[in-house]
Amino acid sequence: MGAMECDRNWCENVMCDRYSLEHGYICDECFDELVSKGPEQNIEDFMSSRKRKNKNKEARARFNIVFPIY
Repeated sequence: MGAMECDRNWCENVMCDRYSLEHGYICDECFDELVSKGPEQNIEDFMSSRKRKNKNKEARARFNIVFPIY
């Protein structure tokens, strides 16, 4: 079995756990973005849209350095 790549356009994440028979695989980052758009979001439009740069991931990396866990 190969790596399950996210089926959202312009997403390069692999090892995706979520799968829809209609829409394919979706990674956690894309899933969180989809959820944040609300229940009325058209899934087909979302899956064909360009993935946003994950600023939360970058912010978490920066602030983890400033505020390390002790």
